[in-house]
Amino acid sequence: MFKSKAGKKIALLATLLSVLVLVIGIGAQHRCAAQGNSDYESIELFTDVMKIVQKNYVEEVDSKKLVYGAINGMLSSLDPHSSFMPPEMYKEMKIDTKGSFGGLGIEITIKDGFLTVISPIEDTPAFKAGIKSGDQILKIEGKFTKDMTIIDAVKKMRGPKGSKINITIMREGFDKPREVNLTRDIVQIKSVKFKTLDAGFGYVRIAQFQEKTDEDLSKALKTLKEDNKGALKGLVLDLRNDPGGLLDQAVKVCDHFVDNGLIVYTEGRDPESKMKFLAKKGNKEPLYPIVVLINGGSASASEIVAGALQDHNRAVIMGTQSFGKGSVQTIIPLTEDSGLRLTTALYYTPKGRSIQAKGIVPDITVEALELATVEKKNTLHIREKDLENHFETEPKDSKVEQTKPTKPVVKLDEPMRGDYQLLRALDLLRGWDILKKTNKTG
Repeated sequence: MFKSKAGKKIALLATLLSVLVLVIGIGAQHRCAAQGNSDYESIELFTDVMKIVQKNYVEEVDSKKLVYGAINGMLSSLDPHSSFMPPEMYKEMKIDTKGSFGGLGIEITIKDGFLTVISPIEDTPAFKAGIKSGDQILKIEGKFTKDMTIIDAVKKMRGPKGSKINITIMREGFDKPREVNLTRDIVQIKSVKFKTLDAGFGYVRIAQFQEKTDEDLSKALKTLKEDNKGALKGLVLDLRNDPGGLLDQAVKVCDHFVDNGLIVYTEGRDPESKMKFLAKKGNKEPLYPIVVLINGGSASASEIVAGALQDHNRAVIMGTQSFGKGSVQTIIPLTEDSGLRLTTALYYTPKGRSIQAKGIVPDITVEALELATVEKKNTLHIREKDLENHFETEPKDSKVEQTKPTKPVVKLDEPMRGDYQLLRALDLLRGWDILKKTNKTG
């Protein structure tokens, strides 16, 4: 999830340029240790080290490579989601939000120094090969990924359609790592899929929040109503394994179902990062019952939607606890067509809940069928709280009161064939409809 803030560009560029001037114009007297803790002395220490490397390293080094490496090191010490994007990666990031690129279709993060899968994207080479949330990617093309940056990993996994790649994964329950041979494809992420589950009951799946998610959702809801005699009795909104995306699209999705009031708000140090997003006046969906499905792969923008609908008592949240990525990343353009992805704020649900490193707790907990039929000790759940340098649930200086979901948590364990969570969601909607009819006749 990110938001553009071109307004910060000039100040940030000025800072970076001043650093680069110091780096390029190394003519000052050599000093091997910094004196004091001022920013100037820290920068001077950096330039000293760079000068030593350029002069004495066993091989000649590229100054730009050193600067890029230093920036990456600085940002990686902050949190798992702040990063520097060289021109190639910055270009790909902008392409990603449009939903098409060449690669494997894996959302990744770093845990304990290893590349770890947040979730595979539906209908992609990774998804079809059986890659799962929580898998550790130990090698890419035979090269160990220990301490490899996400940027470098993405570079290695992206590639033209039809090209081959070999990765080695480790999963809890495996006795040893396993190699997976994959063929890259054009990862065409279709943001919204939909169908009628049963007469009057619709199903909408949001795989990722992209530029046209709201537009696609509007079309889906319109078609579903047309296919069901002009109205829906209930809706399942599936956000499982949805890694997030664009904040504005998450807000617009909520706006279909929330009549008025707060949808989400953000808090950060910069006054510009303190924002509130309210439901707009206009046509809304009828007050038919909604079940939102989430799991450990639901992150960021999908958690905004689930949290808002939960706080407004507009939907029942079903499934398992979500990922817990409650931070906002701002994309700041830099020189040479590069970019900076920087965590600038935390977001909060309408009732003041920060889900950072905690996630959305479902109203009704329903495990996936595959989890009910294997030993649970062999299942690895990766969430925001497991990542190195993650933010705690609440900033130290925050005074926002934490509130719990208003609905009781219910546990369902009965195993069934097929998509167990979806079946349970449909059963709940059917029961809702029966109860409504009973109340009318009674």
